[in-house]
Amino acid sequence: MNSGLILRLLNKATKIEANEIKAVLVSFSFIFTILASYYIIRPVRDAMSSDWTDVELSAIWTVTFLMSFLVVSIYGFVCSKVKFKYLVPGVYAFFAGSFYLLYFLVNAYQEHNLINQIFYVWVSVFSLLNISVFWSFMADTYKQQQAKRLFGFIASGSSLGAIFGPAVSFFLVNKMGSDGLILISATMLLVPVFIALYLQKIKETDLNNSNASEYNEQAIGSGILAGFKEFALKPILLGIGLFIFIYSGISTFVYFEIKNILIDVDPDSRTQIWAGIDLAVNVLAVLTGWFGTSRLATRFGLKVTLPLVPIIIAALLFLLALSPILWAVVGLQVIRRAGEYSITKPAREMLFTLVDRESRFKAKSVIDVVIYRGGDIFWAWLFTGLTQVMGLGLGGIAIVGGFIASVWSYVALRLGKTFDESQIVDESP
Repeated sequence: MNSGLILRLLNKATKIEANEIKAVLVSFSFIFTILASYYIIRPVRDAMSSDWTDVELSAIWTVTFLMSFLVVSIYGFVCSKVKFKYLVPGVYAFFAGSFYLLYFLVNAYQEHNLINQIFYVWVSVFSLLNISVFWSFMADTYKQQQAKRLFGFIASGSSLGAIFGPAVSFFLVNKMGSDGLILISATMLLVPVFIALYLQKIKETDLNNSNASEYNEQAIGSGILAGFKEFALKPILLGIGLFIFIYSGISTFVYFEIKNILIDVDPDSRTQIWAGIDLAVNVLAVLTGWFGTSRLATRFGLKVTLPLVPIIIAALLFLLALSPILWAVVGLQVIRRAGEYSITKPAREMLFTLVDRESRFKAKSVIDVVIYRGGDIFWAWLFTGLTQVMGLGLGGIAIVGGFIASVWSYVALRLGKTFDESQIVDESP
């Protein structure tokens, strides 16, 4: 009786069917864990940024882009050599080991600025590749029709993880220090290794993926630069890449403004403030992900769901230009990121159900990491030029951001229409 009631409640709230429950809950746990791990150390990374000028941070982001290009190229090579069943668990085991190493380096050279910069760069690379690999796995696990119903709920696991992670940082940083948080994050990152192995087993039995066993024994594609080639030759991937590139502009502008506001605040207090922002973002995001995203996507399609947040952000940026109050930037950041996590990101990840496996794992990492970080450095240097050379203040930056968000909205609308039209073709007799 109780299990039947739970099933009915889940189906009513999230549209999960009986045979999907186990896989969805495991997927939910998967992203909860990797996001919790990341968000424990994210405030540590972000707190370091206020020690550097806009020019120094832009230079660090440039190094991050170059490192991202290198890591994604190596990842593409690994995809072509390693059996799929070992690929995803191996990625998380590798990053866990790297964070253990960083923990010892940061403790051994606490006052060494270069170690802090290396830490900042590596966490930034991890933050995108680890999520990209997860969603590649999801697009490979669920069918297109399932993605519309399930990705919103699964994505809410990231929001809960992103609540748990900064809460750990917020309450433990004064007891353990920022360095101790790195050790907790590294240990937590070992959990997804076992979750990924289990989810591969139930793909075939619960979701009726008849090719799962065969695919698990194969590597993906060939060539170290295959992902870049896939990206360049497929219009849908180029469109997603443009979407990500513009999105990174909005993210960069808001990030730099908050960073500058916190220049005179001590490092541990900065960590608490960034953790507090993360906490507020994800409380809002998890409720939207549970009850809103799947209904938006199934009722209105991606032509409404995908551009919804970009349109809201464009409007808020123009309003901010009329009343450029500094605290409003923090509120804009909360709304932007909550909408991204609960609505825009799961909707964007649905687009990858339109492409083949090689594109999902190789080209997707190019888009999510290299294009994103390339956007970071482009927009970071543009922001630096607008503030340091042209002398624009918060109001002027908000106007520029509003026009960028308007273009972002248009690209989102076109991508959403492409997805919805493909659904009509698939469902036609």
